[in-house]
Parts: sequence; structure tokens; C-alpha cells
Amino acid sequence: MGTAGLSKPRLEQMHQQLSGFIERKEMPGLVALVSHHDDLHVETLGTLAFGNPAPMKRDTIFRIASITKLIAAAAAMILVEERKIRLDDSIEPWLPELANRRVLKSISSQLDDTVPAQRAITLRDLLTYRMGFGSVMAMPDTYPIQKLIREYRIGGDGPPRPAQTLGTDEWLQKLGSHVKPLNHLNTTNKTRSN
Repeated sequence: MGTAGLSKPRLEQMHQQLSGFIERKEMPGLVALVSHHDDLHVETLGTLAFGNPAPMKRDTIFRIASITKLIAAAAAMILVEERKIRLDDSIEPWLPELANRRVLKSISSQLDDTVPAQRAITLRDLLTYRMGFGSVMAMPDTYPIQKLIREYRIGGDGPPRPAQTLGTDEWLQKLGSHVKPLNHLNTTNKTRSN
């Protein structure tokens, strides 16, 4: 694959713009890709991290955080369209850690003040960010659940900290096994799912 059909002046303009981010130290490095039909241009600039001289590479792995939500939603909707899953199917066959949950009676409840969830979490709940867990939009330690979220490092209590992020299996295990009192189906406007 080459860049024969791509505009060389525009690729140079893009290079200048992207280089500016590195020169101004707005980011340590980046990988950019432009493609049109069979023409492909990949550009790598900068380093892996500030203070790390290792160069950015074409195959560098990036943490893309919430962008994964869009990718997962598109994949799920393809499966819905192919009638392999339904929007109102329970997620419990795939995520048994979230089965048989108990939920807080209210956002201000103590962690043992729970009732059984009225129903299973569904694919629709996940895709519309209504699974019952997320950021608590209140000052720290306003509600008991905030302390638990912070202690278990399962998110929703500040900016992302990649170096402290749990692996998927451990995060899900803590969410399902240790943090049974979700806000699912007893939601308030004070919670926003991640």
C-alpha cells in the first residue's frame, strides 16, 4: 500500500500540525493513520511518555478508555441485528458475577441497607449506561458507597489513573462479589454509569 492517491502537501500539513503537539509538549507522542481506498499513510511521532526516550511505534498499544464504549456498542448492535442476542436479554450468562444482586434502598443508604434487585441487568441497560453503577456526582464521602468505590479502586471517584487500574477480571470480581449494593433500578439523578 502506498500514498500515491493521497495529497503530499496535505500530508505535510498534517505532519506539521501533529508535530506541534509534540513540540509544545501537549502530548509525548502519537500515531496517526490516514487511508483512502488502497492508499495508506501512517505517521509516528514522539516518545511513549514524557521522560521516556523510547520512540512511539506504529504498533504501540494505547489506553483508549471510554472510546471502547462506542466499539462495544457497535459490536453488540451487530449481534442484535443478526438476532444472536436481544437488547432485553439478561447479561448474567456472560457476566455471572453480576447475578443475584442486591441494590441500595437509596443512594444515601448504608451498604447493608439493601433489597433484592427487581430484575437482571440487560444488554439495553449496559448500552444506555443504566446498569446501576457509575460516578456518584457528589462531594467525596457524601454517601457510604463512595468510600467503597474508592477503596476497591473500581472507578467513578475521580480522573482515570491507568497505573492503578485493576485488570478486567479483578474489577468485575470486585464489582460483582464485593460491591453487591449497586444502585440498579433504584437510581437517582446523582449517579451516572461509566
